[in-house]
Amino acid sequence: MSTAAAAQPAPPEALSAGFITRQLLHHAWPVLVAQVLSMGMMIADTLIAGRYGTADLAAVAVGNGLYISVVMLLVGILQAVAPTIAHHVGAGRVGAIGPALQQGFWLALMLAVPGTLMLAHPDALLRLTRVPPDIARGAGAYLQAVAFGLPAVLLYRTFYAFNNAVGRPRVLMAISFVALGAHIPLAWALAHGLFGFAGLPPLGATGCGISTAIVSWLGLGCGLLHLLRSPAYRQYAIFSRWQAPRPRDIRALLRLGVPMGFSTFIEITSFTLIALFAARLGSEAVAGHRVVANLSALVYMLPLAMSIATLVLVGQAAGAHDWARARATVRVSLWLTSGFAMLIGIGLWLLREPLIGLSSTDPAVRAVALGLIVYICIYQLTDSIQTVAAHALRGFKVTLLPMLLHTLCFWGVGLGGGYWATYHAFGREAAPSIAGFWEASVAATVLATALFGWLLTRVMARQRISNSS
Repeated sequence: MSTAAAAQPAPPEALSAGFITRQLLHHAWPVLVAQVLSMGMMIADTLIAGRYGTADLAAVAVGNGLYISVVMLLVGILQAVAPTIAHHVGAGRVGAIGPALQQGFWLALMLAVPGTLMLAHPDALLRLTRVPPDIARGAGAYLQAVAFGLPAVLLYRTFYAFNNAVGRPRVLMAISFVALGAHIPLAWALAHGLFGFAGLPPLGATGCGISTAIVSWLGLGCGLLHLLRSPAYRQYAIFSRWQAPRPRDIRALLRLGVPMGFSTFIEITSFTLIALFAARLGSEAVAGHRVVANLSALVYMLPLAMSIATLVLVGQAAGAHDWARARATVRVSLWLTSGFAMLIGIGLWLLREPLIGLSSTDPAVRAVALGLIVYICIYQLTDSIQTVAAHALRGFKVTLLPMLLHTLCFWGVGLGGGYWATYHAFGREAAPSIAGFWEASVAATVLATALFGWLLTRVMARQRISNSS
């Protein structure tokens, strides 16, 4: 969608379900591909480190989990760039788009300072998570390697949010292809010592981290080159009228983005912390949970892509004060994403045994995973609905109350309730089961769906009233 077109009142056909469906899918599929390719880098690290050695695999697993938690907290804050620019697009404020991106870049650099220091000095993080010393050494080296690439990651994710907001997500897919294509051979070579002729020994998990950092700068370079070379961005004068940091604009991004960042952090840690809380159940239980959690993360990419498309289209409609189009977009996205989720849930159930078989050859691990997969079939439906609703609220620039609701649902009901259901529920005091965490996760997403649905209805009703008055 061009900026000029977005600034015009929507014609009647723009409110039709078919038109909105095409818009959502047109925006969502490149985002989906880009996200799956990004996950491919993490999967590649797991496979490469696993072939090198068990200790290095454990180091990558722990280090990457901590890295993702830190990165997604900071990236979540930078997501404020997307609704901010989407509102400018909807209102036809072309001259405000470039300066908004510039302030996003400045904010990314500011956030990179504490983030890089935290990753470069990971001892406190590793002690906090009580990682065994032998694994902590490898995980620490991995984190110190990826720390070098964090500024590039944050700057690129600002570019990522900008491109989504202006309706140009396909370039993100292309850059993700380049990054994955470069990472796999580079990580393998660094991990296994194929650069021995240059005096580099096999680096194991650290090699995967170094490759991740290098590829992060490669992705940023591709993004900046595209910004400089593509005629589509010239109207925004991004580099020709560069502005210094503007405290007022950065504070506005932080007011919008900090709750978004913590919401993302809460959702991610509600799963990453399960593995720590469930460690006493034994390696088979934790590994079975990991198998199902990986499936859940992969399945989540589709509703997340639809949710990002919803945020952008709702933000553009809100910027144009076209509340009817915003409401229609929310309705269509909820129905469309729910339909996809139901089909995925049915497919997961029908293919549960071969899918679990691909993930593990250990009969005990497979038994645990098969016992948990029913929860993911239910969970991903309710989680899809609440994810779309939460992103639609971000399109309306409503973020503080959603953060509090996320905390209540995912840390309170999900983690707190899961701990009780696993270890203290009736019949489980003597025989605890990791299924308790998944039962609580399902309950958390059901509650989140109800609460976010209520809040979204209130926000849209308020906009309807203000528009009619």
